[in-house]
Amino acid sequence: MTRPALRLAQGEFIALIAMLFATIAFSIDAMLPALPRIAQELTPGNPNAAQLIITSFVLGIGLGTLVAGPLSDSFGRKPVIVAGAALYCLAAAVAYMAPTLETVLAARLVQGLGAAGPRVVSLALVRDLYKGREMARVVSFAMMIFALAPAFAPLLGSAIIAGFGWRGIFLAFIAFSAIAMLWLTTRQPETLPVALRRRLRAGPLWQALREVLDHRVVVTAMVVQTLVFACLFATLSSIQPIFDQSFGRAGGFPLWFGLIALLASSASLLNATLVVRLGMRFLITVTLGAQVVASLTMAGLTAFGLLPEGLDFALYIAWTTSVFFMAGLTLGNLNALALEPMGHIAGMAASVTGALATVGSVLLAVPLGLAFDDTPVPLALGIAALTAAGFGLMQTIPR
Repeated sequence: MTRPALRLAQGEFIALIAMLFATIAFSIDAMLPALPRIAQELTPGNPNAAQLIITSFVLGIGLGTLVAGPLSDSFGRKPVIVAGAALYCLAAAVAYMAPTLETVLAARLVQGLGAAGPRVVSLALVRDLYKGREMARVVSFAMMIFALAPAFAPLLGSAIIAGFGWRGIFLAFIAFSAIAMLWLTTRQPETLPVALRRRLRAGPLWQALREVLDHRVVVTAMVVQTLVFACLFATLSSIQPIFDQSFGRAGGFPLWFGLIALLASSASLLNATLVVRLGMRFLITVTLGAQVVASLTMAGLTAFGLLPEGLDFALYIAWTTSVFFMAGLTLGNLNALALEPMGHIAGMAASVTGALATVGSVLLAVPLGLAFDDTPVPLALGIAALTAAGFGLMQTIPR
């Protein structure tokens, strides 16, 4: 039995995959401008709690990542993507009508579970149709388009808030997902024939979990990945309050965030060039070490007021860009490092490591985000500690 020959033209297929990828970025970054209004309306006594709208969604993604891939191997790619999107839209509708922050957070958790379908299974869909260098080329082009989403999502979110209020963003999520699913269902044939599907069994997933946790290099790379994810998610959770309360620049936040995202997006291209020459371990270690220095510098200069007004904001922009840049130089390499010894169970291992790293990072990011005290200092010190731990762990991985 061979893979289905029917496929979209490559350009349209890449655009479709990029849109499925973008579900995550749009769902996180478009919410950032809404956090102050949500805090004002739903949790005025504890405005920091509004940050949990970001991390609860990420937690849902982590949990959904564990099962989305295996489900698609049993039931097909399109049914799992569509079912995930339906769950995502249903949760968005609940969040739109939610009377309390707790209801919004529960809905966001379920939204994340649903979003894992389009995000994770779309990669399996690519693998069904392409392989080797051709697959890498397709994914690279899709990721290049996807990388632009964070640059524009906050600006779009601000426009929606201005016209329809913060609840209108959840209607935009539904519209975005509905368009993607209409495109997928009408244009893209199923890529996994019934004859090639596998029965859903807990045994292989449990075996993969045991094998992953028994391998020292895999566990170490996964823990470092968790620490880097925690830096990224804590920064995302805190960035809007810092712009608003630390610097009084809430109005310009979408444009500044777009600039940061555009600058940081070049990290993946730089990594593709450097990793061949320098190797994954060296590049990860140096990047983490540099971030320790950058974060301690940011915390020290800010805490002691050593910069004149204006330069403190410039330093914050430069430092925040470096955090996103660090993620671009390390996360792909850490994922490859973790999966390198797991070639015989690569799919299951990817689900297990991705889920554990994402869930673990949320547990670290939440208290770091909630420590916000109207300055970037707690965040900078937290990221310095997380990256220092990652730097130390990288020393234990043998060459």
